[in-house]
Amino acid sequence: MAVSCVRVPREEGEATRQRLAERDAIAEGYEIAVEDGHLYIPLSPDVDAAALGDDLAVVEYDAAVRETQTLPADLLDFEPSYERLGDIAIVDEDDDGRARALADALVESDLPVETVLNRASPVEGELRVRRWDVLAGDDTETVHREYGCAFEVDVAAVYFSPRLATERHRVVEQVDAGELLVDMFAGVGPFAVPAAKRGAEAVGVDLNGTAVDYLRRNAERNGVADRVTAVHADVRELEGYDDRADRLVMNLPHSADAFLGAAVELADDDCVVHYYDIQPDDDPFAAGERAIRSAATPEYEVTVENRRRVRSYAPHESNVCLDVRLRR
Repeated sequence: MAVSCVRVPREEGEATRQRLAERDAIAEGYEIAVEDGHLYIPLSPDVDAAALGDDLAVVEYDAAVRETQTLPADLLDFEPSYERLGDIAIVDEDDDGRARALADALVESDLPVETVLNRASPVEGELRVRRWDVLAGDDTETVHREYGCAFEVDVAAVYFSPRLATERHRVVEQVDAGELLVDMFAGVGPFAVPAAKRGAEAVGVDLNGTAVDYLRRNAERNGVADRVTAVHADVRELEGYDDRADRLVMNLPHSADAFLGAAVELADDDCVVHYYDIQPDDDPFAAGERAIRSAATPEYEVTVENRRRVRSYAPHESNVCLDVRLRR
């Protein structure tokens, strides 16, 4: 039966599926199909396809009716909310009974879930880690795939958010071969590794030594170890890269402004900075722009090329990104 589907290259399929799932846009009654290197993801009939974004191609496709598959929602008397990270399911439930019921349903469903974790704290400390309650399974390490890359990650030891896959892809798509990209808070490499796959030289810096170990392993796993340099350090103490970076990633919301001096020292004569911030919804960009201009002028001409709301962070707060060009 012909239904509206998002058509996406196979290597982008999982990240696109997650993006559509977050908006409850996937039709559960049809199979996701693979044909000629593309995935066809059926859309729910009540979804406005035009509102999904100009970057998604919506086509009519003869999708197969899904055979019976047990999903968590089929086993519960409430609508479940969860994220998938490899074979780990992540939930955020304050009620112990509800959390346990959701964990049991995830494991009993037909989803490929081995471990269920409940958030037990916010992201804490300078190493950006979170405490978890293990509701099912016992392994907090998994392999997560997005946009053609595979990332080994232990969520108990490092920070990683699958919700940011689309944003990471947006930034990486701007990277040119031959660039020097410095990810100032690199984690396990979700910016650095795909940038290197596009031909850039990527330097990933992080205070978390475990994250740096995973970054090296992920560079090897994805075949770009020769173009990724992993550095265990405070980026303000990074040596050997002053005045060299063509692109800087500053994904440390709440405190990236404290590192703008280091960013200016790293920037080449013409450098793009992707600066992430969390600010009130009524004026989410002004504080970041002021901080960048204060740090970079008069040495650099500062041009804000893009202002982007990445996602809602908390009531009345947004996680935003400023794409800023610095020209000496």
